Amino acid sequence: MTTAIHTELDADGILLLTIDVPGQSMNVITPEVQADLAAAIERLKADETIKGAVLTSGKASGFMAGADLKGMGALFGGAKPPEGKSRMAALFDGVFGLNKLLRDLETCGKPVAAAVNGLALGGGLEFILACHYRVIADNPKITLGLPEIMVGLFPGAGGTQRLPRLMGIQPALMYLLQGKNMSPQEALGFGVAQAVVPADQIIATAKAWVKANPNGGVQPWDTKNFKMPGGSATALNPNFAQIFVGGTAMTHVNAGDNMNAPKAILSAVYEGTQVPMDTAIRIESKYFAKVVADPQAGNMIRSLFVSKQAAEKGARRPKGIAPMPTKKIGMLGAGLMGAGVAMVTAQAGIEVVLLDRDLAAAEKGKQYTADRLAKKRMDPAKAQIILDRIKPTSDYADLAGCDLIIEAVFETREIKADVTKATEAVVGPDVIFGSNTSTLPITGLAKAWSKPANFIGIHFFSPVEKMPLVEIIVGKETGPEAIAKALDYVAAIRKTPIVVNDSRGFYTSRCFGTYVQEGLSLLGEGTVPALIENVGKQMGMPVGPLAVNDEVGLDLSYKVGQQTKADLGDAYKPGPADGVITKMHELGRQGRKNAKGFYVYPEGGKKHLWPELAATVAGGLAADQPSAAEVKERLLYRQLVECARCFAEGVLETPQDGDLGAIFGWGFAPFTGGPFSHMDTVGIANVVATLDRLAQAHGERFAPPQLLRDMAARGDSFYAMAAKQAA
Repeated sequence: MTTAIHTELDADGILLLTIDVPGQSMNVITPEVQADLAAAIERLKADETIKGAVLTSGKASGFMAGADLKGMGALFGGAKPPEGKSRMAALFDGVFGLNKLLRDLETCGKPVAAAVNGLALGGGLEFILACHYRVIADNPKITLGLPEIMVGLFPGAGGTQRLPRLMGIQPALMYLLQGKNMSPQEALGFGVAQAVVPADQIIATAKAWVKANPNGGVQPWDTKNFKMPGGSATALNPNFAQIFVGGTAMTHVNAGDNMNAPKAILSAVYEGTQVPMDTAIRIESKYFAKVVADPQAGNMIRSLFVSKQAAEKGARRPKGIAPMPTKKIGMLGAGLMGAGVAMVTAQAGIEVVLLDRDLAAAEKGKQYTADRLAKKRMDPAKAQIILDRIKPTSDYADLAGCDLIIEAVFETREIKADVTKATEAVVGPDVIFGSNTSTLPITGLAKAWSKPANFIGIHFFSPVEKMPLVEIIVGKETGPEAIAKALDYVAAIRKTPIVVNDSRGFYTSRCFGTYVQEGLSLLGEGTVPALIENVGKQMGMPVGPLAVNDEVGLDLSYKVGQQTKADLGDAYKPGPADGVITKMHELGRQGRKNAKGFYVYPEGGKKHLWPELAATVAGGLAADQPSAAEVKERLLYRQLVECARCFAEGVLETPQDGDLGAIFGWGFAPFTGGPFSHMDTVGIANVVATLDRLAQAHGERFAPPQLLRDMAARGDSFYAMAAKQAA
């Protein structure tokens, strides 16, 4: 009995296969889908009264979103293989099953058409590529694509073989390696679809094709005279080799040598397009199994998909509190951060009172939204609706009626306290107040609000409209209602939240700062600046530590350092980076903002490292330079140990928050799955041994916390501990 694919045979002998996975808002590939499709294929083969089939979706949400990644855990868990089989052989059998199933569909001997009503991504697109005819609903919002590379995988159900045979190797590689989506019209132009019709005509059009093509059950690549679009996939075609020379170079530039999936895609396409399809899909499954066998794919899927979705669905929201929707926010500060928060809030349909010291500054903050909407070429009428939700003002009285306040004024405790008290005088203490501070402890700032239970940290990242993360910081007296309110607001503006406890710098700023500080330490020791920067990028960080400090502002780094020193008094421990920042401050080098920092920013030219940098801050280059591996180890492990300390101190409560915050907050190498996934993969005992060695060579900033030593002694891991706690 079918459970996921419903069948209906019409008078013309055409079997309609409607995918409708129970209990899912969107169709995904489950064992039930595969079993039902296998049964339908056997029926197609055996029943002579059936002339062909049409595959469609029974869900208005779309055709299919691909594999059920949450259900793929068994593939990554290293389950014991059957007797007499190696793990890789068993893994190959597991991943080849779906590939073989879709090959059975396209070789069943009868015409099969796909009627696509909505998005078809990943395995969903691979399903329709295995059909002989594809008709897509005429809706520009529909997306078709193979985005698996974004979570460390690649198409493993024939996508790397069928897409090049339909659209040509070079354009197919662009979609495979970049995870790009295409519209119905683009799919039609590339030959991926054969028709684009109104949504209410897709099934009728598909059936008409099946009826008119009784012998249409053969794919082009299974015919004798098939020619690959764009030229043959052989050594006789010079363009074939050039595509892969260029593709390999571009992949190295975009992904470095850190990601397994891009290299596997290039290999699967290169080898697979030179052989018949039956061999080609086995090649694809071979490379897919290799990618799955490495911890990288499992780590990336867990962090970039499973944990991210759970966070966005309220995994950290306090239980038992009714929804707390936000209707109107008061945004204190209309600078770059405040203007960005106002923009994303207004785009979410929420009213914004944008307050600054004078009306001109507030108006400038609103103009930020106007400029960016114009740049996006948004319809002027729609843009105006968004802009009308933002009310610039310099009068605190206009905050009356706001049900959430967010503060983003200067990073000085005194200024923040003044605006906090002025705001409470208007809205009262029962309104939830969120501070966007990036470093100052929330518990201390909450003293300016008469109800500290309603005070919370809501830390955005710049530029707000592009950065997906929001860090929710819980002070010592922050109540559950404030947490719920903040998380509901973050959900409304479609960001990914993490929840952390209070400390100086919280989690993201504190740990990200160590990457920058270690880069400065290396610089102060006379390390070649370009070596520091290049290694930072090669290890998977978005930019080098010196470049990112220029972007943040060297003046801000100096001010934060001075504030920290004043707050901690005798407890402050100066680090080797302090002297570098002090020297740059004395020279008036603030970074990009005044076109001179660690880099020089010539007008109209490309930025480059300041030629006098090493001589100025380190007295010249050291005679004995560290290797790239040594620089990488220091930049990486300085971050890892600080992340571990945050966990040990209770700043972090879950490794999921730690990994999400690192990847989406400061760009920690996504291929690792995040710092906690990386430590688990390396092995905690190995992490401790490395940190001990680094601490002996470079100081106590690398010393591992007792938590790591205890975990190493009992052979534990962060995610194993989290699983035990959740059980």
